[in-house]
Amino acid sequence: MTGTSSPLLRLALASLATAVPFAAIAQTVITVNVTGNRKAINPNIYGTAYATAAQLPDLNCPVNRYGGNNSSRYNWNLNADNRGSDWFFQSIADTSAVAGERGDTFFSTAKTAGAQALITIPMVPYIANLASGRNKLWSFSKAKYGNQTAYDSFNPDSGNGISTASGNPYITGNNPLDANVANSVATQTAWVNHLIATWGSSSAGGVKYYIMDNEPALWNSTHRDVHPAGETYDEILNLYKTYALAIRNADANAQIVGPEEWGWTGYFYSGSDAAWANTHGWGGPFPDKSAHGNMDHIPWLLQQLKAYQTSSGKQLLNVFSLHYYPQQGEFSNDDSAAMRTIRNRSTRSLWDPSYVDTSWINSNVQLIPRMKSWVSTYYPGLQTAITEYNWGDEAQLNGATAQADIFGIFGREGLDMATRWTTPATNCPTYLAMKIYRNYDGSKSTFGETSVSCTVPNPDNLSAFASQRTSDGATTVMVVNKLGSSAPIRIDLSNFTPSGTATVWQISSATQTSINHLANATLSGNSLSATVPAQSVTLYVIAKSTASGPQYDFESNTQGWTSSGVPVASVSWSTTQHFAGTHSLAVNINGAAGTGNAFVGGPTVAAGSTVTFHVWIPATSSITSIQPYVQQGASGGWTWSGTWKDISTLTKGGWNTITVAVPANAVNPMYQLGCQFTTNATSTTTCYIDAVSW
Repeated sequence: MTGTSSPLLRLALASLATAVPFAAIAQTVITVNVTGNRKAINPNIYGTAYATAAQLPDLNCPVNRYGGNNSSRYNWNLNADNRGSDWFFQSIADTSAVAGERGDTFFSTAKTAGAQALITIPMVPYIANLASGRNKLWSFSKAKYGNQTAYDSFNPDSGNGISTASGNPYITGNNPLDANVANSVATQTAWVNHLIATWGSSSAGGVKYYIMDNEPALWNSTHRDVHPAGETYDEILNLYKTYALAIRNADANAQIVGPEEWGWTGYFYSGSDAAWANTHGWGGPFPDKSAHGNMDHIPWLLQQLKAYQTSSGKQLLNVFSLHYYPQQGEFSNDDSAAMRTIRNRSTRSLWDPSYVDTSWINSNVQLIPRMKSWVSTYYPGLQTAITEYNWGDEAQLNGATAQADIFGIFGREGLDMATRWTTPATNCPTYLAMKIYRNYDGSKSTFGETSVSCTVPNPDNLSAFASQRTSDGATTVMVVNKLGSSAPIRIDLSNFTPSGTATVWQISSATQTSINHLANATLSGNSLSATVPAQSVTLYVIAKSTASGPQYDFESNTQGWTSSGVPVASVSWSTTQHFAGTHSLAVNINGAAGTGNAFVGGPTVAAGSTVTFHVWIPATSSITSIQPYVQQGASGGWTWSGTWKDISTLTKGGWNTITVAVPANAVNPMYQLGCQFTTNATSTTTCYIDAVSW
């Protein structure tokens, strides 16, 4: 997409539902369980498109997309593109005449800011040409093709390709070479090779992500001057395989992104079937789909690309990408109460299987779960991406709450990548809603890397998202009040011991051009109560208690512990037994008689201290002894210090407390800290370690 063109303008909108007036609500309880529903947040979900050299570091943005309609028609040799239906099908030169300058500058800007560039590779059959002197060319000349319904105000011969004849039909039979030259695999391979020669391969710091064109099911509209017929199943597969194979052969480790389909109908119908339906009705049967086992458009393409990889050994798709725009007017500057209500609820189309989209779609979109289901069924192992989306109203707080809601949804639902279309104006409310997740304090402090369970009673009114940070163990809670009135809230934390205070950062009517650092909030036990302003985004950063406690409590994960040696098969995070808290480290014994270890490598343990282990032993097992230990590294002469315990001296079916003395002259970091298990027969059982402290 470029300019103001959007899928919203290409399909009729359903009538707006009657708006529900904003109203004050009772206290909203936000329930956060730090050990529940934990999943990694891929930072690539916080991406954008066409961010500037100043915006990229300010947003701490990980990925920046070069794409949209004009990228389909970019001629790297001429450093020019054709704008298609976005601007009178004109081929327009960039300022620089240097071949490939656009891509080089885009990549360099991203790399300087520490971001990855996503570069779109054209597959449309024709790309831009220029007149002498790098002057414009256009596809629908009035002199050549007759009167049209609109012209470039600066060029009265450059029309929009829509005839003034009865019914205003599209002009057909035009010569694509009027403003274009033929595209080819050789042309695009040469561009990829230029990028590699200039910046290195993907594994050497060069372009990592290549996108396979843009919105093919709309080529017969957006690029109808060179592709008047709707794209078909076979056409897109053949084009995709041909161009993606060229990229794969040029850079074996590049990540290939596609198919970049535009929206709801494009997921299920080819451009050819959509064109057929526009004249025959949407009841089917659809000719192209029927000829391909009646499979939906995108699932069929995934199935075929997986089959190609199986037969050839070549993976031509790494990141499964779609575009999505809400279809009830959200992608606009409409800030009316009615539209705010629609915008507040329609983000549920990204995730909620129970939500029926109230636009003309009138179905359960559940986009992210749907994409993950398609990957699981047709091409397991792919990442998922939404590489164009926009909920509009960027200059107002409703746009900010929508964007903050979307970022939270992406992290909670496990999306792998997203790039917003495009980057909002610096320091407008929606821009700040992006920044509060990645650089809220100006020092690149972030929301966090691990999503945790966070529930609210009604996300249409107030949504919330929580994460735990690796760097400091803090729990962060993003509260998005969508309502036109302030909202009292209470955050209830479980399986987390807070320090007692939280730092608070906020976007609201009082701070529409900056993120405001408020006074610290005080917790009462494990709860935090506050009132958040109308249409606001508030980030609470709740520090973990620094009070003395076990260095290894296993409450969040296995904390880096692992296993070695028969019979210890593995370690895992468990709630089956726990000495303190709710979790422990499960030591899974499954093998022949022998001696094996559960341990953590490279810990720093105070010299002269006493390390206390709590070990649960099953009632019956083939275990003959256990030995908690600490072992120094090479600088400490590999010295082993342990406390050996015969099984007869231990409590079976219960917890045992065993201590190990660390030598006063011990040299840190240690090589290992762990517990050794010895068995005298093949067996399958589980022991547990918890609350290791000193």
